[in-house]
Amino acid sequence: MRKLMVVFPCVAFVVALSLHTTLFAQEAKTPAATHDSLQLTGNGASVSISPADFRVLPHITRTVHNTHTDATETYSGVELATLLAKINAPLGKDLHGATMTSYLVATGSDGYAVVLSLAEVDPAFHQGQVIVADTRDGQPLGKNGPFQLIVSDDKRPARWVHNLVSITLKRAE
Repeated sequence: MRKLMVVFPCVAFVVALSLHTTLFAQEAKTPAATHDSLQLTGNGASVSISPADFRVLPHITRTVHNTHTDATETYSGVELATLLAKINAPLGKDLHGATMTSYLVATGSDGYAVVLSLAEVDPAFHQGQVIVADTRDGQPLGKNGPFQLIVSDDKRPARWVHNLVSITLKRAE
C-alpha cells in the first residue's frame, strides 16, 4: 500500500508535466501562424487574408485624430464592409429584420477584443467609416500591424484594435 501511495503521485506528476509540455508546444506554434494574416469568419465561411493579398484590395485613406497620441494620423486600408463581403455578411439591402442583431468581434493578437454592430460598418446604413488599415502616414504599421482596425467616428480610439488577427460575424440571440 505504501508503494502505491508513493508511485501514484509520481505518475500523476509525470502525466501532468507531459500534458503541460505538449500544450505549451502547441501554443508556441499557434501565434506565429495567426499573427501574419487576418481571419474573417461568419455565415459558415472562413477566409484568411495575407498582407500580400490585402495590398491588392481597393484601399481608401482616412485622416483621424488619435487622442491617445494627441496627433492627427492618416490611415490607408480597406473598408471593413468590403472585407465582410468575402464571408457574405448581410450588408446594404440585406441588412434588415433579424440581421439587425448581427455584430462583429474584432480581436488583436494580444487577445484585446471589441464589438461593433454590423450596421456601424455598413456604408449604406452608417455615415462613419470603419477600415482595416495596413499603413499609417504612408508607412507600414510596424509594431501595430500588419493590420489595425480604425473606427473613424469614435471620439476615443478604444475600439481601434492594433495587431488585428480576426473578425468574427455573430448574431445576438
